[in-house]
Amino acid sequence: MKIAILGAGAMGSIFGAMLAEGGNQVTLIDVWREAVNAINANGLQVDDKDGKTRTIKLRAVTSPAEAGAQDLVVVFVKAFHTEDAVRSATPLLGASTNILSLQNGWGNAPKIAAIVGSDKVLMGVTYHSATVLGPGHVQHAGWGKTIIGELEASAGARLERVAQAFRAGGMEVETTPHIRKEIWSKLALNVCTLPTAALLRFYAGELVQHDGTLRMMENLLREVVEVANAQEIPLDYNERWSAITGLLERAKGARGSMVQDVENRRRTEIDVINGAVVNAGERLGIPTPYNNTMVWMVKALEETFSNPQ
Repeated sequence: MKIAILGAGAMGSIFGAMLAEGGNQVTLIDVWREAVNAINANGLQVDDKDGKTRTIKLRAVTSPAEAGAQDLVVVFVKAFHTEDAVRSATPLLGASTNILSLQNGWGNAPKIAAIVGSDKVLMGVTYHSATVLGPGHVQHAGWGKTIIGELEASAGARLERVAQAFRAGGMEVETTPHIRKEIWSKLALNVCTLPTAALLRFYAGELVQHDGTLRMMENLLREVVEVANAQEIPLDYNERWSAITGLLERAKGARGSMVQDVENRRRTEIDVINGAVVNAGERLGIPTPYNNTMVWMVKALEETFSNPQ
């Protein structure tokens, strides 16, 4: 399968590597020219969590026009770049091309559908984790399941073809006709953990070591569950709380994506994470004071990033 990865940061790179190792023809697309040059010259360097490095030979380009029509485009750009990135990606689209969003947060797939049509759009979540170590060099910090589904239909043949391409690369993949529930389940995890860790510069495991962070996450989760249930997305508070705390206890040394953004003084994805809960709450008449607070605090922190200090 011809596959383009739109956004070759940490997650895009590890997925590109695994898909290439599975026998797919993969092209990484990113505006970071230094990384593109390093990948083309030396291959993509992928460290496992123990520091062992493997090198994957694959093509990287800075412009979608260099890649041509693809069977599948996997979108990994930051949420605030989604519309511009997809509009620039029209050279990748043929009559039978599918576009899969595995981005953080809620709202990316509808934005993509508004540009290319909902019939081309797949969406999903992944529980892999990764970190950029340098140009063309990433660490695959954690393995997890990837779940994919159709934007507006039940799981079908095209979805299974995509899943098989992923499985060939060694990934654990499930297809589901209930992908919105899966996305909101992952959103609940991110809402609780990402801004809390980012504001405190905590490793994942530290979030379950303190009464204050536990109480904050409990209240953030209650709001997510209430907002989801009001939209007929069946989240269960106890199930989510057990899953979130269990994951944090197993991921002691992991650094969340929002922590990495803050440490590198980059804009975060708070608008499609806690902001998605706030927006849905406003639409439904459900107060979300804890999620509001996280949005305000992270945005205040982002305002300091223009300061050279």
